[in-house]
Amino acid sequence: MTDLPNHTSRLKWRDSLSFRLFLITIVSVLVVEALIFVPSATRFRTDWIKDQVEAGRLAALALEAAPSRMVSDELAADLLKSARVHSVAELSADMRERILDSKSEICCVSKEILYNERPGFAEIGETVRTFFAPDDRFLIIRAPGTGFGRILEIVVDEKPLRKAMGDYALNILWLSLIISIVTGSLLYLMLLFTFVRPMQRVTMSVEQFRDDPGGWKRRLSPTPRRDEIGRAQNALADMETAVSDSFRQQERLAQLGEAVAKINHDLRNSLATAQLVSDSLSRSEDPRVAKSLPRLERALERAIRLASDTLKYGRSSVPEANVQAVPLADLVSEAASEALAAHEGVTFANEIVGDATAQADPDHLHRICANLIRNAAEAMEGQGTVSVGFDGAALSVLDTGPGLPEQAQKNLFKAFAGSTRRDGTGLGLALSRDLARAMGGELALDETGPQGTRFIITLPTGA
Repeated sequence: MTDLPNHTSRLKWRDSLSFRLFLITIVSVLVVEALIFVPSATRFRTDWIKDQVEAGRLAALALEAAPSRMVSDELAADLLKSARVHSVAELSADMRERILDSKSEICCVSKEILYNERPGFAEIGETVRTFFAPDDRFLIIRAPGTGFGRILEIVVDEKPLRKAMGDYALNILWLSLIISIVTGSLLYLMLLFTFVRPMQRVTMSVEQFRDDPGGWKRRLSPTPRRDEIGRAQNALADMETAVSDSFRQQERLAQLGEAVAKINHDLRNSLATAQLVSDSLSRSEDPRVAKSLPRLERALERAIRLASDTLKYGRSSVPEANVQAVPLADLVSEAASEALAAHEGVTFANEIVGDATAQADPDHLHRICANLIRNAAEAMEGQGTVSVGFDGAALSVLDTGPGLPEQAQKNLFKAFAGSTRRDGTGLGLALSRDLARAMGGELALDETGPQGTRFIITLPTGA
């Protein structure tokens, strides 16, 4: 097997699922905080402007209380400083009255805004633009005045607002980072044990399977979880068990194939010698020998072909079928005679009409029938009846045995798995089904139970 690189040992921490999950959590929290920050900053700006309006209104009321609405320049400067405004004026329908004035002209950029205690989408846009406004911009705020129909006009420097909003944004940023890290850590720990660790176990098992499918040491154990990860882990555990068993079976099959190849060489030589002896017997004048000799010759020819085809079958190749018209009664009788030679206590009933024919390969069908009849005799332990019938489309092989166990039924046509005998291999049924399919037919279990077992051999279409 070609050695594959072990990517697990070179996995960097930043490429791990854990780190990516932690990073995604932090980024997600920051994105949510950013979406929340814009409305929060808008509310902060509105509250700041509200404070300036209230300060300007208090300054105007203080001026109302002064005699003749006149104050000294020093008091006016103190009022403006305490209110943190540049100037305060009141507008009515026919006049504009300066209440407090710093006596300095606004020579820079100014922005007029209408005070609104409930900010809308327009205020959200103004909030964003505040961060990018010029450093020397002034705001001209217009709000309801001290009387009906009067408008209070307040001029303030926007620089303190921009600085306060910057500090507010910085505080929100730090708070968001702390929340995101704490939330990410808690979520990471929760998901680590719920999803990441199980996925790591599944991933490690898959990589071990990739590197050494037949010999991993750490096998994944099943889990009671019923979610997608649990189903994947259980499926992988089942696959590991199945593949491990398959590898062991393949190893045994390879050893068996090597042994069969060696036996096949000697068997063909022995059969060739037996064929020479049969040729010598053909010159015998004994009538009993003359009667039995054709059957012996056919058996030897069939055995030689079987030995020659063994290696082909070991290479997953079933001998090619030669479908032709076959007299079924004679073929089945000959197969039964061969299969029951060692089972004298078994009665055979050939229920096929004497002239019945079917389209099949004679050698394939002979081997199938011989295997089924022999298996039936062995299942009945040499006592019982085996009968073969034909309904015009399929052959049926019925015995009076005890029936097949449930476990044997599950693995009936699997080599080395379907036999019910301690010394059986289960190859007979597996080979018989392959031979039936090679002819274009099928072999299947029809029924089994205490009353007996019936197999159906479906013959090729047009039989």
